[in-house]
Amino acid sequence: MTDQIVKDNGDVASGDNTENTGDGVRRRDFIHIAAISFAGVGGAATVYPLVSQMAPSSDVLALASVEIDVSAITPGQAIKTTWRKRPVFIRNLTASEIAEAKKGDTQQMRDPQTLADRTVDGKENWLVTLGVCTHLGCIPLGAAAGEVKGEFDGYFCPCHGSHYDVAGRIRKGPAPSNLEVPEFSFLSDTVIKIG
Repeated sequence: MTDQIVKDNGDVASGDNTENTGDGVRRRDFIHIAAISFAGVGGAATVYPLVSQMAPSSDVLALASVEIDVSAITPGQAIKTTWRKRPVFIRNLTASEIAEAKKGDTQQMRDPQTLADRTVDGKENWLVTLGVCTHLGCIPLGAAAGEVKGEFDGYFCPCHGSHYDVAGRIRKGPAPSNLEVPEFSFLSDTVIKIG
């Protein structure tokens, strides 16, 4: 009869002192790996709904871009619309407004940009800007007929006295920068896509 000896790690060895030195995975190692894997899958299944609920909703994604038909906007006219719940001014510049926007030293401006920097596809007559004053977020006047356009015949923010030129560049007042030009492109000669 062989004597059984209990080793330090709890395994039972027979009296002939032969040890199990195989390099394979022991049952205890397999249980540990399975338990950790199960916990990882459970953790991922718990975290996924929490992260996915932070994704933008379908109504927000619908506002990510907007298409606007500009065929009815005559030269010298501007319209107001909205994009991402912010006002947008779209202006069809006349030849004299384009000439006025091109003349003058842009390097003397607070936020120097040429008219070409603020338009796309070589269509300098179409100016699209966010209708938000860069000072404190007010909505400037000048896009609608009869509104005060300020000293430079562009836009005027009556809240704090910022004056923008016809290209939406800051010329006078506390605003630190030009009216922002959102990302936009022409889908056709008469349709603009903003966003």
